[in-house]
Amino acid sequence: MLSMWSSLLRRPRGVAVPGAILVATLAAAGPAQARVWVGFGFPFYVGPPAYYPPPAYYPPPAYYPPPAYYPPAPYYPPPAAYAPGYPPGQSCYAGGTVCPMERSAASGSACYCTTAQGRIWGRAG
Repeated sequence: MLSMWSSLLRRPRGVAVPGAILVATLAAAGPAQARVWVGFGFPFYVGPPAYYPPPAYYPPPAYYPPPAYYPPAPYYPPPAAYAPGYPPGQSCYAGGTVCPMERSAASGSACYCTTAQGRIWGRAG
């Protein structure tokens, strides 16, 4: 038996093949891992639910257009109570001033017109 090993060691190929097997065995070996498993005879598996609710749908927010824009009415000055020179209704003629009367009076009776300078007396017309 020793003669067989001695003849094998003399050949280079005989040394390389067992060496390669030894290196491969040592490289493949790693630290041992211990695993412990405790079970009851059936696996504990939680799968997906059997019913998926439909996705929530939220309608888009309501849009109300702004109120219509109407331009403001043009400004008209208030109508004059009387037209100068031609007063409607009963008038008081006081010199060069003609004004409407506050109270009705008989034609030709005394009346007055109020101006910035004061009262001016005249005749009802």
